[in-house]
Amino acid sequence: MRVWHAMWPERINRKIALLEQRQTEEEPGRRNRPRPPGWIVELGIGTGRPPVQLHSGCHMAGTRRRAVGRDEARRLLVAGLRACSH
Repeated sequence: MRVWHAMWPERINRKIALLEQRQTEEEPGRRNRPRPPGWIVELGIGTGRPPVQLHSGCHMAGTRRRAVGRDEARRLLVAGLRACSH
């Protein structure tokens, strides 16, 4: 029983070291992560995948989408693209 209990601190220390190493490796990726786009165009289905709706930091955008800049978002709204109501 003593041997079994003596093994646990070593296992715990190895696991802690592994998690700390993983965290140090992932930290630069978290810091350098690109900012989420301000405007998202939801794309339709079919030829040319026409834009369907414009979202601004919205969680309701579907999976068919692409990020656009502020100027293109304005242009699309002026052209009659529907804005998300959320």
